[in-house]
Amino acid sequence: MANRYFGVAALLFVVALVPAIQVYADAIVIHVDASQVAGSITPWMYGSCIEDVNHEIYGGLYDQKIFGESFEEPPPAVKFADWTSYGGGWMPDGVGCRVDADSGGMLVRNTPEFADGTVETDIKLPDDHGNNAGLLVRVGTPGVGADNFNGYEVSLSASGQQIILGKHHHDFHMLQTVSTAITSGTWHHLRVDLKGPRISVFLDGSTAPQIDFTDTQNPLLTGKIALRTWNADADFRKVRIQVKQRSISTTFRATAVHDVSGQWDPIRTGRATAVFLRDNTLPYNGAYCQKITHGPGPGRVGIANQGLNHWGIAVRKGQTFQGRVYLRTKSLNERVTVALQSADGRTNYATQAIRGLGVNWAKYPFKLTANTTDKGARFALWIEQPGTVWVDQAVLMGTGAEQFHGLPIRADIANALVAEGVTFLRYGGSMVNAPGYRWKNMIGNPDRRPPYAGTWYPYSTNGFGIFDFLNFCDSAHIGDAFAINIEETAQDAADLADYLTAPATNLWGHRRAVDGHPAPYHVHYIEIGNEECLGGDDAAAYAHYIERFHTIAHAIHSRNAALQLVCAAWWRPDSPHVERVFKALDGEAAAWDLHVGSDDPSAGTDVDRQLTQMEQRFRQWDPQTKMKAVIFEENGGLHSMQRALGHATTVNATRRHGDFVLVDCAANCLQPWGENDNGWDQGQVFFTPDRTWAMPPAYAQKIVSLNAQPIRIQTLVTGVEQPDVLATRSADGKTLVLNVVNVSGDAQRATIILSGFEGVRSVGQVWTLAAALAAVNPPDGPEVVRPKVREFRIAGTQFDYTFSAHSDTVFRLRR
Repeated sequence: MANRYFGVAALLFVVALVPAIQVYADAIVIHVDASQVAGSITPWMYGSCIEDVNHEIYGGLYDQKIFGESFEEPPPAVKFADWTSYGGGWMPDGVGCRVDADSGGMLVRNTPEFADGTVETDIKLPDDHGNNAGLLVRVGTPGVGADNFNGYEVSLSASGQQIILGKHHHDFHMLQTVSTAITSGTWHHLRVDLKGPRISVFLDGSTAPQIDFTDTQNPLLTGKIALRTWNADADFRKVRIQVKQRSISTTFRATAVHDVSGQWDPIRTGRATAVFLRDNTLPYNGAYCQKITHGPGPGRVGIANQGLNHWGIAVRKGQTFQGRVYLRTKSLNERVTVALQSADGRTNYATQAIRGLGVNWAKYPFKLTANTTDKGARFALWIEQPGTVWVDQAVLMGTGAEQFHGLPIRADIANALVAEGVTFLRYGGSMVNAPGYRWKNMIGNPDRRPPYAGTWYPYSTNGFGIFDFLNFCDSAHIGDAFAINIEETAQDAADLADYLTAPATNLWGHRRAVDGHPAPYHVHYIEIGNEECLGGDDAAAYAHYIERFHTIAHAIHSRNAALQLVCAAWWRPDSPHVERVFKALDGEAAAWDLHVGSDDPSAGTDVDRQLTQMEQRFRQWDPQTKMKAVIFEENGGLHSMQRALGHATTVNATRRHGDFVLVDCAANCLQPWGENDNGWDQGQVFFTPDRTWAMPPAYAQKIVSLNAQPIRIQTLVTGVEQPDVLATRSADGKTLVLNVVNVSGDAQRATIILSGFEGVRSVGQVWTLAAALAAVNPPDGPEVVRPKVREFRIAGTQFDYTFSAHSDTVFRLRR
């Protein structure tokens, strides 16, 4: 790694030190010379990437409690009595049910939850083009998402001609596969026997099991059953459960489906008759609004919303919410009521009557103060007399200290990011690649901003956009970058530059002032696109990117030449097309965005290699280039201690290249607990409707950011098994920080020798983050993994220290 190789001066320093110490040849020795400056480090190395993947924004940072505010989501296809769907288009077919290919859709039977017993069903795979489908057993904590549950999977694959046994613990581990004849278009009888940790699988009435597996690694011993598809069309019938002496045969009875937008639920009480219509004739915003008709009979008719994916709206006794809703009517004479309620609607926590509705759309603000505490409440709106009302753009937010600096931002999440020590945020990612992602749709009245088909969510809205992000970064004193779609027009790109930085006397500067930001924005970087040409080393794709970058850059720089632009073309160092991009954009782009992975504990080794190669290529293609690198996505699929170590070694690597790398952003910034429906299981800060907490990678970020210094100094590590080491100091030379990452599963003892740092105080501080690689912080144990900080004493400039297994350790010394 880079810290082990330096020039003659450093080697002379090491040689001079060696005679003064007595260590074994294979012992670990860390030499640090505070007088030898090795490079500089920007303050933006402690960043994070945030986009609306996995609902980081809607349901997360954006303080909008209602999910599906514009009623764009279609009604759910079917709801089954006794079953709950978690993704997938499940439909009854007369004798059973069927599902189209889906990446992990589940139909979970609500009861029973049992330990030992037998589950069986007939299953037919109509063709052999898909992957697999089958049964899930011992299912727990299900949610929408590919692997968002605990349980065992027993599935059939016609394309692979096999039975598959796998284990899910909000991830997937293959346990066993057995080759067997699976005929598409034919019913196969699948039976699973459960007895303690033993799972036996039988196919087509066989007396001997095709799979007989005993799980000795933390077996799952109880749970529900479910049907599941993994990218395969499938038909199911004759589902039967045998538990002790009880046999349960299940049918698929579809309950009535109302034409209510999918993130909302219908309300009908008493003897009231109701008609619901997701209406596209005259919506206030977007393509649809919700029409509610109360017919004859006493009772309530209305709709209710439980927040992100129906996970509940957290309310606290005495907490006041502010809201607004757009309504119109043609025949309603009585009032509309809005309320906070229990999830079942039986108990009201707060209500307010809205009167004076007219035939035209109008905004109706309201305030609701909860009279109790409930983590899973809902927002409701109803009418109690015959009539018709149309509803659109429903918003519910916190008030006062619940919002960050008066912005429509959830304060607890924002404060968690500040506490993490995040110094930079990049707003972008694949979300910007959606055709409807355009900056002009993100300004002005948030209730009039048009919905669009997003990359991660097909019914995305623009209530929160680029400029809401910039407002947050400004209030939090966090550096910022955002990405735009490469198909923005030249005129819109020029207008963007004016909207960002022109005085209020300018047309677009005036628009910005009217939108509530009179002063120009101070933007660090604007990225043109995201992961462009990712699909392959295609000459035409790279050529198109060059053309689009030139067009947008020329337009932006014609209005403000100081705005710094970032190249988002996918980095392939040996591609002639990438070289062509570099030479075309050299001098126009301030930096190139390199995306790396950091799941491996030693990820920094590969990141160091990539950065070294990138800088060499830049110098090779243009020795005088001023183009730098940014890492706007440090990606992965984990949020465990393993990822914390991967992030720690990566940040060490990027800081070794601190004169070349300007920014390092770990992805992703946030993640809702149990709502991982886009597959990126890599959040640093997790949240539920009522709380936030840090995962191990966030703590790795915190301890390095807390002790950040701007100057890298020389280190040399000797010994057989070496930790990853980086040393920095303050500009005045009075503070020295040593970062040591031990990725080994064994504790490592090392001798640390300091030079050029005389007068060190005898008392310093050390932060240690250590845990098993798989360790995470669940909601019921949010501080299982967290740093420990303590004072330690040293004598002189040499001391011994034992680094815990799988640990990230930071020393800070003062003189």
